[in-house]
Amino acid sequence: MTAPLLSVRDLRTWFHTFAGTVKAVNGVSFDLAPGEVMGLVGESGGGKSVVGFSILGLIDPPGRIEGGQILFNGEDLASASEDRLRRIRGREIGMVFQDPMTSLNPVQTVGAQMDEVLRLHTDLDAAARKARCIEMLESVGISQAADRLRAYPHQFSGGMRQRVVIAIAMLARPRLLIADEPTTALDVTIQAQILRLMRRRIAEDGASMILVTHDLAVVAEMVDRVTVLYCGKVVESGPVRQVIDTPAHPYTRGLIDSIPNPAHRLPRLKQIPGTVPDVRALPAGCAFRARCPRAQAICATDAPALRPHRGEQSAACHFPVAPGEPA
Repeated sequence: MTAPLLSVRDLRTWFHTFAGTVKAVNGVSFDLAPGEVMGLVGESGGGKSVVGFSILGLIDPPGRIEGGQILFNGEDLASASEDRLRRIRGREIGMVFQDPMTSLNPVQTVGAQMDEVLRLHTDLDAAARKARCIEMLESVGISQAADRLRAYPHQFSGGMRQRVVIAIAMLARPRLLIADEPTTALDVTIQAQILRLMRRRIAEDGASMILVTHDLAVVAEMVDRVTVLYCGKVVESGPVRQVIDTPAHPYTRGLIDSIPNPAHRLPRLKQIPGTVPDVRALPAGCAFRARCPRAQAICATDAPALRPHRGEQSAACHFPVAPGEPA
């Protein structure tokens, strides 16, 4: 069996604030195989982005990694020095951030920002670096790439800026790409183009990817496996088609049922009742129980562990949903 490229074990990233400790990520574990695309899914505040930032060591005070391991190619990044992490960022692990406008330096040309990545992480000379930058811009669908190197971020549209961010993240051909809600600010047509582009670039470079998103429709089209987070914990994981077609956790089922389906003309969309609990003071037992139609007495006292459900699918639920059974 091939060893995982990335193995996260019992990761705990907490933020110590004056109002209390926010356990944003509280015991997350998963594996990512070489060449695999995995989706991290859940509502806002579930800990998805914090997992990505933790892998790259981008957690600033008052946050810190309290425990666990982040094994990248066998090396524990959770205990790596800042100097070591700087060498890994961009070269071994690239990241596409959520907002391209804040990801790019507004007072530097796109070419200067791309060239900096190659100067830091490769031995290419100036001519080779410029050729690589032009090649990458063209590969993400930006025409007149040589001229565009002299342009500033504000001279690009939102979709074009996101293409530039993807090009920068892939410049040094990293082995892992983390994409944090890469299409949130884009219209639907551009979203589809960007997602197809990312998938193609990943396949061409033989890299792995973690796609952080709240959009299960995107996940269904883009990833091989999916990991669902709720209040900083994994509640379900497995092959994407199995999880989408036969979700085991009531939360996953609720997320899928809330997606509009043109074939079902319902008077109103389904929704998960209630709101996400305050992560500074999570209730005992299962954090989802107050919103769960299947909750029973044990759910208030005993937090369920992630257990095998069916095949490669796992769920953290005392009363998982069986295939064909209503949630």
